[in-house]
Formats: sequence, C-alpha cells, structure tokens
Amino acid sequence: MALDIEAIRADFPILARKVSGGKDLVYLDNAATTQKPKSVIDAMTRFYEQSNANVHRAVHTLAAEATEQYEAARDTLAAWFGTTRNNLIFTSGTTEAINLVAWGWARANLGKGDAIVITEMEHHADIVPWQLLAEEKGIEIRVVPIDTSSDTLDMEVFAASLPGAQLVCVVHTSNVLAVENPIASIIEMSHAVGAKVIIDAAQAAPHHRIDFTGLGADFVTISSHKMCGPTGVGCLLATTEAIAEMQPFMAGGDMIETVTMEGSTFQSGPPKFEAGTPKIADAIGFAAAADYLSQFDMTAVQKHIRSLAQFTASELEKLDGVTVYGDFKPSEGGGAVSFLHATLHAEDLARFMDAGGFAMRTGHHCAQPLLAAYGLTSTNRVSFYLYNTPAEAQAFIDHLAYVIERFG
Repeated sequence: MALDIEAIRADFPILARKVSGGKDLVYLDNAATTQKPKSVIDAMTRFYEQSNANVHRAVHTLAAEATEQYEAARDTLAAWFGTTRNNLIFTSGTTEAINLVAWGWARANLGKGDAIVITEMEHHADIVPWQLLAEEKGIEIRVVPIDTSSDTLDMEVFAASLPGAQLVCVVHTSNVLAVENPIASIIEMSHAVGAKVIIDAAQAAPHHRIDFTGLGADFVTISSHKMCGPTGVGCLLATTEAIAEMQPFMAGGDMIETVTMEGSTFQSGPPKFEAGTPKIADAIGFAAAADYLSQFDMTAVQKHIRSLAQFTASELEKLDGVTVYGDFKPSEGGGAVSFLHATLHAEDLARFMDAGGFAMRTGHHCAQPLLAAYGLTSTNRVSFYLYNTPAEAQAFIDHLAYVIERFG
C-alpha cells in the first residue's frame, strides 16, 4: 500500500517551519537523525507532566506509574524487534550498545590470540571499541575491505577471514553508500565457524522491520533517534546465551542484588546492564516511535526512501562535475546518497544549499576508513525518510544545479 506522504508530513511539526530567510525547510539529513512526530513528543511531555518519578525504587503512585510505563516501553520495543523483554537492554544508542558488547562480552570472553572480524564499511563506533580492546587484550583484528568497483564488501576476503574468529562485526546498511550487506549469509557463514555476530542496524531499523529472532544474530544494535524516536536512547538486542556470558559494563544502583563492603552481587538479564537512573522519558518516546511506525508497511517505507535515493542519484549523475558514490541499481538499500563536486568544496556546497533551505550533511560521516578506500576525506550526503517527497528531491536537484552553475 502506498504511503500518504502529505498526511505523514502533518504528523511532524518541525516540517512546517521556515529557515534561511523564510524559505521552506527541506530536511535531507535523516541518516544523521530523523524528525519526531507529535505522538512521540506528546508521549514524553505527558510523562513529564503527569507521571515523572524514578523507576524501580518506590511504591508511591508516581513511581508506580513511571515504572509501569518504562517497562511497558520495553515490552513494546521487544515485540517490535521480534524478541522478548529478557533480550532487550536499553542503552544510550548504537554506540553504547556496541561498547556494551565490547566491554561486557568480548572483554570477558576473548583474550590473546583470539580474532575479531570487522569491515572497512563500519561506522567509527564499530571500529574504535575493537581497536581499544585489541590493544589491551592482544586480540587480532581482521579487516574485510570494500570493493570500490562494486561498492560491496569483498566476500572472498570475508570468507578467508573467518577461520579461528570468535566475533564478526558488520553494518547492516552503510550510512555513506546506502548499500545493504548480505546479512543472512554473513550470519550463516560466521556461525558455521563458531563466531558470534554483532549487527549494527542503526541505518536499517528506520526502514526495516528488524526481526531479531528470525535474523539469528547474537547481537543487534539500534538507535531510537534514527527511527522517529528521541536522541540519547537505543537498545542492544542479545540472545539469552550471550547475555549470560556478559559481565557488567557499568556498575551502580539498580543493577545490583546486594552490596556489602566486602563485595556485591548483580541482577540477571537486562537489569544487570542498566545501572543508575535510566532514560525513562526517552524509553517511553522510543516505544511511541515504534507505535507510530507500526501503522505503516515497512516494506513500503523502504521502497519509498529507496526510490527517492535512486531518483536523486540518477539526476546528480547528470550534473557537470558531480560524482555519486554507491550503487543505486539494487532495490535493496537505504535512502542516503553521497556525492562530491569536482571544484566546489563539500562544506561550501552544503552552506550554499542551506541558504536555499536544504538541510544536508557534509564530512566523513564517522566512516573515515570507508572514505579513504575511495581516496576521499569527505562527501556531501542527502538522506531521505518516509516524510520526504519527490517534489523535495526535484527541488534539491534544481537548487544544486543553480549553485553549480553560479559558483562551480
């Protein structure tokens, strides 16, 4: 079923604002963060106005309401992601979720001589924690390169990197190239050699209905703010086996069973990894975002953003001096389009576009190794979501053509 884009746009208050001297906002930085529907904003406001209290700590009315809403959010999200509440750990986002796996699982279970496989396509959050751990523990890091001729991972090198590996770390969908990796094959091949798999699904969850149980990965990391939810919250989905093998990442209140001056014991399951006062309102907003997305066919959402990306990439390639990065022929993939102009500096171009009301991204996108593989230090990037329209994509192309003609 086709999306009613105009009705969707009415759900997002910020899309009605003016920018840059009264111009209409055209928001094309969705791979960085998405905008929030009023239902998410209202859910968080309602909590603060009516039920604000700490969770798990008191029996008064507000505390009971806060705890009920917080744990209901866990249930909602677990159902949305195809798992149970015992397999969903709240985090501050994908970055903390990956670090939780690095320090909670890998640090406790890997040592000198063990190997971790990562790819050249990863976000820095899925590279740096493993480098730090490798330096501390003497672990080998095996890097799977990207084939720049096809904009895909070199799967022959991937297969050759697996024997003897204990952990495989791979991004589901690239935030630079919008390429969707063969996740099912990667999980199957990794498990065949006894390696656990962590999937960075930050760029996939906004337009895929992640089914953790069906996917079969050991860990999946997700950020709320890229799928209509608030910033500062996300989750780690982990198998029961993996959770049992993890040690606490942070220690403090709420994750303990007993504390004496001689030692402490810890809770089991997700509470073991949720020390301190959690992001209560943000978790409620995260669940509200899942509720909002539940009204849509996520296949239609993916088709919509991919078609906008394909159109934009095709039109960009017609402009003098513009190079597009990524293969937009496949129907699978995300809604990001990275490009560069031969003479206009990426940051200058972004400022010219902002003056026209177009919000886009410039820089290395926290993916410096990937850009280095292409001989780049930065690109411009536009990225689409369910509320963007073909008219916005065309307006972007038209204004870019004007900027190039005038300043290029």
